[in-house]
Amino acid sequence: MNKAATYQYLKAHGVEFEVNEHKAVFNMGELSAVNLAYPEWDAKNLFLRDDKKRHYYLVSVKGDKRVDLKAFRKQQGLRPLSFASLHDLLTIMRLTPGSVTPLGLLNDADCKVHFYLDTEFLGNVIGVHPNDNTATVWLSADALIRIIKAHGNDVDIVDLNG
Repeated sequence: MNKAATYQYLKAHGVEFEVNEHKAVFNMGELSAVNLAYPEWDAKNLFLRDDKKRHYYLVSVKGDKRVDLKAFRKQQGLRPLSFASLHDLLTIMRLTPGSVTPLGLLNDADCKVHFYLDTEFLGNVIGVHPNDNTATVWLSADALIRIIKAHGNDVDIVDLNG
C-alpha cells in the first residue's frame, strides 16, 4: 500500500486525518528540521524481532522518548529483542528504512507483527508516515488502534516510561 492507497484506505474506513507533505526523512533527527502541524505528537517507530526470529513487534512512542529494550522485553515477558532486518521490514511490512509506521501493519498480510503503542498517545493525535517518508499523517490514536485491530494485528497499549 503506497501513500495514495493509504490515504484512500483511511478515507474508506471513515478515518479523519491531516497530512503534512515534506522532504524525505530517514530518522527523527532529520524530522526535527521539518515544519509539522503537531510536532509534539510525532511517533518514533521501532520494528523489532525476538532472538529466534519468530516474533515481530512494532513499538510506537513519542519522538523524543527513548525505549529501554531490555526493560520493555521484561515488562512484556518477551524473549531478547533486536531490530528486525531490512529484509524483514520489506518482506513483512513492505516498507523501506525511514518509512517505518504503524500504517505499514496494513501491509502485514499474515498479521505477524504485534503492535505496542505508548499510553501517552491515548486520547490524542498521532503523527505517522503513510507508508512513505515524504509525508506525515495526523490521525487520532484511537482511530489508528481501531483500524489496526480490524486488520487483525494484535495491539497492546503500554506505559513506556523512558
